[in-house]
Amino acid sequence: MERLSRSTTLPASVARPTYDRAALRPGIVHIGLGAFHRAHQAVYTQRALSASFGPWGIVAVNLRSPEPVEALQAQDGLYSIVVRGAAGDAAEVIGATVDWVCAARDSEKVLAYLTNPEIRVVTLTVSEKAYGLHPATGGLDLAHPAIAADLAHPHAPTGVLGFLVEGLARRRAAGVSPFTVLCCDNLPSNGKIVRRLVLDMAERRDPDLARWISDNGSFPCSMVDRIVPAATEATRSLAETLIGAKDSLALETEPFLQWVIEEDFVCGRPAWEAGGAIFASEVEPYEKMKLRLLNGSHTLIAHLGLLNGLEYVRDVMAVPELVDQVRRHMKAVVPTLDPVAGIDLDEYQRQLIERFANPAMAHRNIQIAMDCSQKLPQRIFAAAVEALASGSEAAEFAHVVALWIAVVRKRMDCDDPRREEILAAASSLDPADASAAFLAIPGLFPPELVAARGWRDRINAELEALASKSTRNNP
Repeated sequence: MERLSRSTTLPASVARPTYDRAALRPGIVHIGLGAFHRAHQAVYTQRALSASFGPWGIVAVNLRSPEPVEALQAQDGLYSIVVRGAAGDAAEVIGATVDWVCAARDSEKVLAYLTNPEIRVVTLTVSEKAYGLHPATGGLDLAHPAIAADLAHPHAPTGVLGFLVEGLARRRAAGVSPFTVLCCDNLPSNGKIVRRLVLDMAERRDPDLARWISDNGSFPCSMVDRIVPAATEATRSLAETLIGAKDSLALETEPFLQWVIEEDFVCGRPAWEAGGAIFASEVEPYEKMKLRLLNGSHTLIAHLGLLNGLEYVRDVMAVPELVDQVRRHMKAVVPTLDPVAGIDLDEYQRQLIERFANPAMAHRNIQIAMDCSQKLPQRIFAAAVEALASGSEAAEFAHVVALWIAVVRKRMDCDDPRREEILAAASSLDPADASAAFLAIPGLFPPELVAARGWRDRINAELEALASKSTRNNP
């Protein structure tokens, strides 16, 4: 069967671009050509172009791996997503991308785009760990490899912040106004964090550059939501059946799709609201809701699955006892949230349970459990601090931490930027204070939690209960 390309004749049932792709001009650079971007921001951009055509083609940049870039090249910038829900499977071909670059192979092409006045928005999905955020100071982690390299060699960047700062420096030198930087990663107040890190790096290079960015640039916050499991051969086979062509970039995802964006753009934007995006003056309440209810529950589910030998989220959600734990966690989260305009939190929780249980979605627990040192602070720890401050015992948050520790101890392995520190803590546990070595990892837990001896004792009691249960189940 032929590979998907512009000459492919698609079945009538397959949605496709309704705008003139040949007339599409670049206006967005997206850094981080992963599955989530392709199933989220690119979908919104396609819908925006269909509703209100303009110069908003996406230049897709991958920092390291050339594989997705080469795949897009081979498929004329086209790929498919399969939406899997109760109504069945539906395919859509996305064509909003106009060029594709691997930064590791052609950094000057990336910088040329970032300098081009036609580029007015830079969107980011590079994962939390790529920003080089110091866990204790909230500023640049100078030991982060990409941060260290880009401070030493600012004109030949390798990391996302290095590319942003060098691109902005070149625009300033050329008399071109800054682009808007729109972070789409799961960081609380993500635009504010990225702005702080960019200004920190720029200040170390040239204080005048930092002032120019601060005075003229824009870093709106955003909240993104869609469950996108890692693609498999089964994913690609299903897509091939639906679109009638081979697609090495095929994805499967759920029907739910949400994007809340702070309305703060310095030189225009696509009509993303045509695809259902919500523009708001304040995004933080939505971010907190999503990070703590969806992402926090996902972290709980992933570790319940890993402890109980269940591969997928849907497998955990098929066990009533485990679903009860998820519901209890959500109930504990709600008092830590701010009012969220237009959102019924009871209905939101019901939708989450339904989404997690979607039998068509093969979302692996091991994938969700990656990089916990980058995820737990905003998903679990921040809520625990607020719960304790309000007089709660924060028991459900201690439960999640205990599950994480138990999984690390069981596997004696983890995919995490702080892997060595975490495994050292796992191997040096004090039976009388089983969580102490983890709470001693520098900058990981907030000081309020480190000082809360009663909360630590609750983690220890949970660990003891989990160990006892494991012994009973595996005599």
